[in-house]
Amino acid sequence: MAHDQHGSHYDEPTIGKLVADASRDVSSLIHGEIELAKSEMKASVKAGGMGAGLFAVAAVLGVLAIILLSVSFAYFLTMTGLHPAWSFLIVFGAYLAIAAILAYVGLRKFKQAGPPKAAIAEANKTKQILSRG
Repeated sequence: MAHDQHGSHYDEPTIGKLVADASRDVSSLIHGEIELAKSEMKASVKAGGMGAGLFAVAAVLGVLAIILLSVSFAYFLTMTGLHPAWSFLIVFGAYLAIAAILAYVGLRKFKQAGPPKAAIAEANKTKQILSRG
């Protein structure tokens, strides 16, 4: 038995009790951290879902705005004396030309993309070092 500074007796905890207490404390700490992460993730997922929904609505409204702008442009062309069919055909051709240009630029960018050469080289170096050791 040991004595504290006031001279009273107390039992020193055993190693097993100290390990059990430490294990319990670590376990409760980990459980608390997991619960905190869960609550943060719920809030984050909810905010992300709301953001995605609002982005989708904005995209739909943007597409509608482009459609209305296209119709307006076609009717503007009719004000110059063109038949409405020709006006809408001109707008259609303009969109077709823009789509072709974007597809061409996109195809060139795809061709520029390749494998991650530096990462592959590092992985091969690591593989060689590990196979030697």
